[in-house]
Amino acid sequence: MEQVSSTGRPVQITVTDGYDLKGFKGDTPVTFIRAEFNQVVLGDSAKIAVSPEGTAKYNFTCSFEFNPEGGVTLHDLAHKPVFLTMTEVLPKEKKQKEEKTMILGQAVVDLLPLLEGESSFETMVPLHPVPGSPLEALRSGIKQCSLEVKVFVAEPLLTTAQISGGNLLKVTLEAAYSVPESFIPMGLLQNFMVGLQVPSAGEKDYPIFFKNGTLKLGGEREPLPRPKKWPIANILAPGANNIPDAFIVGGPYEEEEGELNHPEDREFRNQAECIKKRITWDLESRCYLDPPAVISFQKRIADCRFWPVEITRVPLVTVPKGKSAKFEKTDDEGRLSFHGVAYVNMVPLLYPGVKRIRGAFHVYPYLGSTVYEKTKCSFSLFRDTGHHLIQNNKIGGINSPVSKPVISKNLKEEKTVKEKDMEARSRPGDVQAPSIKSQSSDTPLEVEPSLCNNPEGQQYVEAGTYIVLEIELDKALVPKRMPEELARRVKEMIPPRPPLTRRTGGAQKAVSDYHMQIKNISRAILNEYHRMFGKQAVKVGSDLDSETLEEQKCQLNYELNCSGKYFAFKEQLKHAVVKIVREKYLKTTAFESQEELQKFISELYVFLVDQMHVALNQAMPDDVQGTPSTIYTSSEQLRLFAFEAEVNENYEMATVYYEERLVREPQNLEHWLDYGAFCLLTEDNIKAQECFRKALSLNQNHIHSLLLCGVLAVLMENYEQAEIFFEDATCLEPTNVVAWTLLGLYYEIQNNDIRMEMAFHEAFKQLQARVLQAQVTKQRSTGTVEYVEEGGKDDSCLGPWGITSGSSTAAVKVEVPAGLGAPLSILDEFLDESSNLQSESHEPILSVQSQDPTTSQKPSNTFMKEIPSKKEASECQESSTCLHPTLYSVSQTPATVFMETIRFLMKVNAVQYVHRVLAHELLCPHGGPSCEYYLVLAQTHLLKKDFAKAEEYLQQAAQMDYLNPNVWGVKGHLYFLSGNHAEAKACYERTISFVVDASEMHFIFLRLGQIYLEEKEYEKAKKTYLQVCKRSPSCLTWLGLGIACYKLDELTEAEDALSEANALNNYNAEVWAYLALVCLKAGRQLEAEQAYKYTMKLKLKDESLLAEIHMVQETVGFGNPSF
Repeated sequence: MEQVSSTGRPVQITVTDGYDLKGFKGDTPVTFIRAEFNQVVLGDSAKIAVSPEGTAKYNFTCSFEFNPEGGVTLHDLAHKPVFLTMTEVLPKEKKQKEEKTMILGQAVVDLLPLLEGESSFETMVPLHPVPGSPLEALRSGIKQCSLEVKVFVAEPLLTTAQISGGNLLKVTLEAAYSVPESFIPMGLLQNFMVGLQVPSAGEKDYPIFFKNGTLKLGGEREPLPRPKKWPIANILAPGANNIPDAFIVGGPYEEEEGELNHPEDREFRNQAECIKKRITWDLESRCYLDPPAVISFQKRIADCRFWPVEITRVPLVTVPKGKSAKFEKTDDEGRLSFHGVAYVNMVPLLYPGVKRIRGAFHVYPYLGSTVYEKTKCSFSLFRDTGHHLIQNNKIGGINSPVSKPVISKNLKEEKTVKEKDMEARSRPGDVQAPSIKSQSSDTPLEVEPSLCNNPEGQQYVEAGTYIVLEIELDKALVPKRMPEELARRVKEMIPPRPPLTRRTGGAQKAVSDYHMQIKNISRAILNEYHRMFGKQAVKVGSDLDSETLEEQKCQLNYELNCSGKYFAFKEQLKHAVVKIVREKYLKTTAFESQEELQKFISELYVFLVDQMHVALNQAMPDDVQGTPSTIYTSSEQLRLFAFEAEVNENYEMATVYYEERLVREPQNLEHWLDYGAFCLLTEDNIKAQECFRKALSLNQNHIHSLLLCGVLAVLMENYEQAEIFFEDATCLEPTNVVAWTLLGLYYEIQNNDIRMEMAFHEAFKQLQARVLQAQVTKQRSTGTVEYVEEGGKDDSCLGPWGITSGSSTAAVKVEVPAGLGAPLSILDEFLDESSNLQSESHEPILSVQSQDPTTSQKPSNTFMKEIPSKKEASECQESSTCLHPTLYSVSQTPATVFMETIRFLMKVNAVQYVHRVLAHELLCPHGGPSCEYYLVLAQTHLLKKDFAKAEEYLQQAAQMDYLNPNVWGVKGHLYFLSGNHAEAKACYERTISFVVDASEMHFIFLRLGQIYLEEKEYEKAKKTYLQVCKRSPSCLTWLGLGIACYKLDELTEAEDALSEANALNNYNAEVWAYLALVCLKAGRQLEAEQAYKYTMKLKLKDESLLAEIHMVQETVGFGNPSF
């Protein structure tokens, strides 16, 4: 046995009992257990007699040493089980000197729980019979013979960090279908092998080999489900080959991630998998990835996308029996044949929540240049380590399925076999010479056959060969929101409704409804009077002469008639009058004569006038005090509505909302800054300058107002004023990085190099001081990876303007001014491990690049602009409610002063200034192209409607940070604006599947819902709009929800949603149009006509919707008063 390493940790395997056992001879056979792991015998148990009931108590304990430094590693525990071989000791016969033994069966103990953090576990493993064993008869019975096994280690083999950050990779090779016709099962035996490399934390990758594929002629489909097998040869019991609880289940071709998953490929797949030749393996190989290997694995996928999976055929050479026997070398032994490669797209493993990819992948001839071009991998498992594999492909070798281990061989021989096998394993990177010579031959192996010299590899293409491969991870590389969480959020958005109250009728109810309508109409008329003549007119009404009152009355009547409110009041009162006629006077049929009609109308008129006075006398004393509006939109809501109009390029409506905010709170400088940023977007620099100066007049110490005034002065070439603004900002807040950077850019425009260097140096100095402060704060923390002041970051995280008064005291610990347009905290790992890397190289490093998608800059207008309001964060219920980004547990610290300045400028739509700063970012020693850099470029071109350039830069951004939700969100906006709604839908769906939200989730949900409506996926549209209604309700969100419910014939829900939309904005013609449709289908003529009137008055532009209204009106026979 192996010697115990002084640094190793023992893993104990104890076989306690055996059940339902049976031997060759007698009812109480004598048996013993032999334990083997990693091709090493761990020990034999004592010889125990089986009881007549078939039980045996072995209490046999053995162990091996786990030593990650060498010997048994985590990789070995992942894919190598412990084999327990039960052997029966036969009674001695006459003249027999030695005992004879017969193998009964084998059991397999999977050590995978040790890689899940367990320190001990118990399991009942079945004892699989070997061919000819008496245990075979029990397989069809109810009970199967089994062994009770306990595995124990003194302490868990994995640390907490390894458990949380590590992963387990499982690669299952099912089969290669439609192999070349030259593959025949007769003649020289061949070993069909497949190999791939798994990135590890070190320089060398970890190789995975699948050997001994079985060539089949076809004729029938492989059964499903079928068990997966251990990638280990020389297993005695056929049943022990199968991995417990692991099966190949297959699935529809369309759900695969491979290449042959289109409907047009179905016929070929069916023929290949039923009729044509195939090579089957059904092997699963496991590989443990520690946290650094997981990072390397993830980075390799992002960098390379495709991984090469090689396939080849190596001849097997028979080794004659006998120690002195020699084998005859064949002509084919010295080279690889049919060397092919499949390119597996690993990118889906970076999708949120994806743990498994399975698919069919074409096999192509292996050409080193092509493989390197597609996969950036220059090392070949078979080409560069070919002599190791070939020398170990002798029949009778350790990897041969037909060889059987001899139980009686001594431990020295076992060790020798193991050492030889270890030598036979490939050593990636050790052998990379252009020509490799076999140890037993001077003939060099082929290294790089060209296509014309490699007809064998070309046969894969001609035959249409493909391999079916499955790659599975224990944990997804990118986590995804759980369905339970989504269900909970939907439930919060749609709380259980209380039961509807029973409606009461009768004459009294009809009269009370009439009183209520009179009160409502009187309030509306009084409000209109106040609007026209002011509330003071009521107090001095006694002093007004009759002439003035009559003139006001005429003006009021004129206004009510011109605006349509008079007719609206009549329509509002009509339903109550009809109820009185039916309930009090019981008139439900037509009148017999005109005289009878006139008599009834006179009587009804007197009654209605009397009841009107009763209602007015009850209502007016209270109404004189005035009542607040029942629908009040907050400043934050108006900002959201303005942003929606801005994104939809309805600048006129956006202006209305911005101006309404200013009228409500003219002393709020944030409103002026928002309006000024909007004016910058519309290129109205003069009005933007007025807004920024108005804000500065409200607080002359407000840093962002000073900076924006300086930016506008530069844009309008008022350089003297610009210098004053910038210098004043740096004096008021000397630690402000953006202020120093903008001052340096101003000096660059003035060609004042000395002062420019001074300003940039000061900016870098302040940024460095911030980093050092963050390090100090980290040392004082509990040691967890988190950000400085995570719960209360500076105000720039909530809005671009910071606080409205004061300045330098906003950030306490970080000593950075409030109001910066970038996160003020830094990732510990970035500081400790990666700062030097970026200073030495500009190559993108996944672990250093923007890990938090939310902190990528927020584009203006159509894309990713935040709503600036700290108060807004407390108003909204979720972090992403009002579109501004929030910082999560992993964030990105600005690497340079220029990128921080870019973020600030993008928030205020100063796009004209951005390109100059981007040039500095590109040339900065610590900067260079990054994901955020390309995102900014894409957004600037998207504003110009330059979709080709924007797409090019977005591709660059995705390559540098494939997991950034903002990249996919902006991609979705690009495709949406360019009319490619199918691609936009895919990008939006991927964005919302990330655990971390993008910074513009409001419009991602809004546009995704619109696409769902266009594609008639109404149920998905409903769910999408429900989510955005919870996050940031607006007229458009409720309108989308109402349309989805209407299309699903959920008229009650549709009416509720449309009513909410109408309450937030009663000037939206589309809302009135769908309200008209709902009322038409509900049979409510009055409301239908009312809604239709406002639809026409507001000039609905959607001709198809208008045609649908007319069609429904014709169907129901009402709804259009013009008929």
